[in-house]
Amino acid sequence: CILLVNLGTPSAPTRGAVRRYLAEFLSDPRVVQLPRWLWLPILHGIVLRTRPAKSARKYAAIWTAAGSPLAVHTRRQALLLAKVLADRGMRVAYAMRYGKPSIQEGLKQLADCGQLVVLPLYPQYSRSTAESIRDVLGPKVSMIESFHDHPAYIAALAAGVQRHWAAHGKAQKLVMSFHGLPKRAAAQGDPYQAQCLATAKILAGVLRLAPADYLVTFQSRFGAAEWLQPYTQPTLVQLARQGLRRVDVVCPGFVSDCLETLEEIGIEGRRAFLGAGGKEFHALPCLNEAPEWIVAMAKIVETAS
Repeated sequence: CILLVNLGTPSAPTRGAVRRYLAEFLSDPRVVQLPRWLWLPILHGIVLRTRPAKSARKYAAIWTAAGSPLAVHTRRQALLLAKVLADRGMRVAYAMRYGKPSIQEGLKQLADCGQLVVLPLYPQYSRSTAESIRDVLGPKVSMIESFHDHPAYIAALAAGVQRHWAAHGKAQKLVMSFHGLPKRAAAQGDPYQAQCLATAKILAGVLRLAPADYLVTFQSRFGAAEWLQPYTQPTLVQLARQGLRRVDVVCPGFVSDCLETLEEIGIEGRRAFLGAGGKEFHALPCLNEAPEWIVAMAKIVETAS
């Protein structure tokens, strides 16, 4: 049996739902690596009083009739993967690290399975993501820690970019934007940055891009600490001011479109690039339910089972 685990999402684009989600997410010591005595008063006294209303407006801008995009895509991915694996007698469930359905609920669905493999839907390993799932699972459950260089994952990414280029033409520059990480975590040996750069280099090779044809950036900063650079939005502004007319942005670290891709890149990134003088901005879709990605997931879990 396979349990897919994604990050999570609020249940609704409302202040209350976002507050509950952020309270769980930002209470995880893997996510905010500050002493509890220092962080928890800040979280409850400041962050959870100010951030939910602003975040709820952002979620409202990308919410669909079917619900949260991340939840919708994760559910569909699980259903499609189950169809692919049905003839091998393998069942599939999905869960969220934060929010619903919880990992415990996902495990309950597969409680009668003889062999369980957990696939975190984070291509690149980080202690703040994969290890947070491990904290819940315990040490005995089989978990795929990363698939950042798996040929099927890279092929699925490349197919999506090529499909976009076939429909819309090719930009002068492809920006590969990954979720950020505090620089301190990377300095302490977290392999996340190295895996992001490896993914980008392999993908660029498959797409036959020269080094000058693409850039790797990092988005979604939180707090005052320095994070991995270059930052995505300032880079988009810089490219526009340098005279770049069109940019394509792909987010290889996200397998499902979500707040970070649809709002932060698709709305805020677009506004920043066009506002700085750019003429054409393309936010490429994530893997979502692309057939190549469903096949890739099957191949990734096969290697672990």
